Amino acid sequence: MRALTWNGVDDLTVEQVPDPRIINRQDAIVKVRLSSVCGSDLHLLGGYLPAMERGDVLGHEFLGDIVEVGPDVRRRSVGERVVVCSFFGCGQCWYCQNGLWSLCDNANTNPGLTEFAYGQPLGACFGYSHALGGNAGSHAEYIRVPYVDHGAFPVPEEVSDQAAVFASDAAPTGWMGADLGGVKPGDVVAVWGCGAVGQMAARAAMLLGAERVIVIDRFPERLAMATEYVGCETIDYTRTDVGGELLERSGGRGPDVCIEAVEMESHTDGPVNFYDKAKQHPALQSDRPSALREAIYHCRKGGSVFCLGVFGGLIDKFPMGALLNKGLTPRGAQQMGQNYIPMLLQRIATGELKTDHLMTHPMSLDEGPRGYDMFKHKKDGCVRAVLKP
Repeated sequence: MRALTWNGVDDLTVEQVPDPRIINRQDAIVKVRLSSVCGSDLHLLGGYLPAMERGDVLGHEFLGDIVEVGPDVRRRSVGERVVVCSFFGCGQCWYCQNGLWSLCDNANTNPGLTEFAYGQPLGACFGYSHALGGNAGSHAEYIRVPYVDHGAFPVPEEVSDQAAVFASDAAPTGWMGADLGGVKPGDVVAVWGCGAVGQMAARAAMLLGAERVIVIDRFPERLAMATEYVGCETIDYTRTDVGGELLERSGGRGPDVCIEAVEMESHTDGPVNFYDKAKQHPALQSDRPSALREAIYHCRKGGSVFCLGVFGGLIDKFPMGALLNKGLTPRGAQQMGQNYIPMLLQRIATGELKTDHLMTHPMSLDEGPRGYDMFKHKKDGCVRAVLKP
């Protein structure tokens, strides 16, 4: 079959790879309908995350049709159109039983790397390096889905492929940030980043009852999209003082909840941006945390800060003093979409949550390298390139 593979930094190729097959009794094979690029894939492309190997198939946000199931599959069946959570879990371990799906004890078949890096092993993701299991990704014609009973969800007939694909990762990631960040009715919420995940976090905060939701970015087309499709307020950080704006819009206190949705390659104006790049490129720090720093500085005293963006390791100049002395509650997680995807599909079906606008650049699998280039460099207003095998 054809697949989009990683062959080194900024080197993607569409080539023939072996067809996936059932390995474990709870596996399924899914024929991919659509597979979206994701901001976290760019860290793989840029060589910022370890344990990539030449020929690895990328992609973790997708939907498709089940064409084969293992003998122990009970809830899913051949012929179903399903959206699949990017992080998968066994459904039986303590973490899965407590809704902490991305921390599953059993899904990652190569746990040693994350155990060494973080003190304990982490869960497994599609198409996201051998540190998270080395599982082939979804930028392909077919994909093997482990533990399919727990990670694949039927798509309502009235939900289009274009809308449903973002229920795999962007929408549940954003919703998790608002939910676990503690958004409640009457809150003022600020979201750093206006890509797909940032927009979904903003919409989730609104649906959870926030009084004001403000997204912060620098790309006019993304800010306009958030205004039109999400209905939230916006700040272009290149044109105004973000801290002053947030104080003014929150009664002088600052936002109750701050959500960071930019990730480890964040950008900011001023010398700190050059400092972070200078530290990251020679691996003196692994991540650029400017958006996370801002979220901590601008959150109100006693508020909460949720980190949705992917961070791989160590950051410099972390404002621990602000975090402690302001009494902030920090939290972060890889997405646990099993807790949210069925609910999100229903909200998409009723029109309460709009996602189809995020697919700004549909293209064929063969155009995948061009799609990644457009997405990485924000060409032509690209919010998400979505590949169709």
